[in-house]
Amino acid sequence: MPEGAERFDVVIVGAGSAGCVLASRLSEDRGRRVLLLEAGPPDRHPYVKIPAAFPKLFGSRLDWGERSEPQEALGGRRVYLPRGRLLGGSSSINAMMWVRGLPADYAAWEELAGPGWGWPDALAYFRRIEDTAAPLAAADPGQHGRGGPLSISPPRQLNPLTSAWLEAARTLGMPLLEQNGAASHGVAPAALSQRHGRRHSAADAYLRPALRRTNLTVRTGMLVDRVLVADGRAVGVAYRRGGREAIAAADEVVLAAGTVGSPALLQRSGIGPAPLLRRLGIEVVADVAGVGAGLADHLASGVVVESRLPLTLAAAERPVELWRFVTRRRGLLTSNVAEGYGYLRSDPALSLPDLEVIFAPVAFLEEGLVVPKEHGLTLAAVLLTPESRGSVAITAPDPAAAPAIDPRYLSDPAGADAARLSAGVRWCLRVLTCEPLASLAGRRLLPAGELADDEVVVAASLRDNAQTLYHPVGTCAMGSAATSVVDPELRLRAVAGLRVVDASAIPRLVRGHTNAATMMLAEKASDLMRRLPAPQVSPGQ
Repeated sequence: MPEGAERFDVVIVGAGSAGCVLASRLSEDRGRRVLLLEAGPPDRHPYVKIPAAFPKLFGSRLDWGERSEPQEALGGRRVYLPRGRLLGGSSSINAMMWVRGLPADYAAWEELAGPGWGWPDALAYFRRIEDTAAPLAAADPGQHGRGGPLSISPPRQLNPLTSAWLEAARTLGMPLLEQNGAASHGVAPAALSQRHGRRHSAADAYLRPALRRTNLTVRTGMLVDRVLVADGRAVGVAYRRGGREAIAAADEVVLAAGTVGSPALLQRSGIGPAPLLRRLGIEVVADVAGVGAGLADHLASGVVVESRLPLTLAAAERPVELWRFVTRRRGLLTSNVAEGYGYLRSDPALSLPDLEVIFAPVAFLEEGLVVPKEHGLTLAAVLLTPESRGSVAITAPDPAAAPAIDPRYLSDPAGADAARLSAGVRWCLRVLTCEPLASLAGRRLLPAGELADDEVVVAASLRDNAQTLYHPVGTCAMGSAATSVVDPELRLRAVAGLRVVDASAIPRLVRGHTNAATMMLAEKASDLMRRLPAPQVSPGQ
């Protein structure tokens, strides 16, 4: 460690969903000096707060804007992989869907990581996070948090087209779900991380209230180069702002840079698969084969059709909609885009859903990178429990060099992933024939062209239009096995004084959206770091 380097007790790398939670909770101990480093800028851009505007942030300076390696099963396409590069991370550019997953998902975590990671424990932390609006919490108050930092609300103004989709789904035997309830079959309007019609990110909920504390320091524009290790222990980080500088960590370094950022940072630090490190001329500090391996993601595929009614989000940029949003926090701009969701089984014999279905009252084109000019509807299926696994690997020691991200979508040898996702796309086509949605749906926009029959449409949907649902996990997976990258307390097994607390540590994808799971994981990590007892949920809840 260079002489005269700044010194903090805990250095957190990454101010995304997990980093904001950690910075807030750890700085509650006024005797602990906490530093939070973020590569991107503050979250001041107006589009961050306007829910329907989030696709406009794709490809901007607030997005890492990476693409995958060519995906063989997707026609060789490089899939666009947005990641937030600002305070709040991806919670500042996501679709705000607060979908925790099912109790069985956390039972699987407990099998892999041991006691403390099961559903009762997860529920207790979700309740600590949430400030759930009364309409959502009324059905089963024990399942929902009240008074927590993060506002969870129903849609401010549900689009009539979304209501039509919900009703059409019910004709196919899909009941109306309670959002984040125990049921695992049906459809519902999405519960949202919004407050009064505006995005409520992890930065809003956790970081901003904590900034008044003198023991918390937050710095943006800080691209961390590597973790500094001495005698088998993390002692600080090196970063680049002009030249290379260092910051010392007296107690711990915590990586919260995400499923791509954290393994890449470990690899640049010499912690990762030795063959990769040696090939790039990086000194091997610890040969850890699992760093960057095990990448899992939710793949989505579906159809886009014209809307016969001009009620879609294509009209959201009209001056009257901006006026409604600014003056009343109402109107199309409060939409999270993916307004409806549900759980579906590709095979009725399954005990749990393996598919999610999503509805958006807009034509979501070119992975969200194209602003729709015509009124359209998007229906998609999401593969919730993929067998396929991929990897993240750096391509150079330079932190500015984009890593190779290879999800290997639909690559499982048995072809189960493609078969199940295909079943989901068929359901999307089927619900389009059900009233009242059928009367509102026009010609197909995607997959484009005159296609012979539904099976050709399904195949084209996967090959030409499948995209990420933005939920990559598992590249620094936790577990009780000695081969896991981090242990059940999220401590790196190979290097002392170093933890990974973000979606990369998630050992198994949940049947939900990973922002909720990531924030829950960070809440638990903050208790583990402070040696505090976990919150409790009474039996039966």
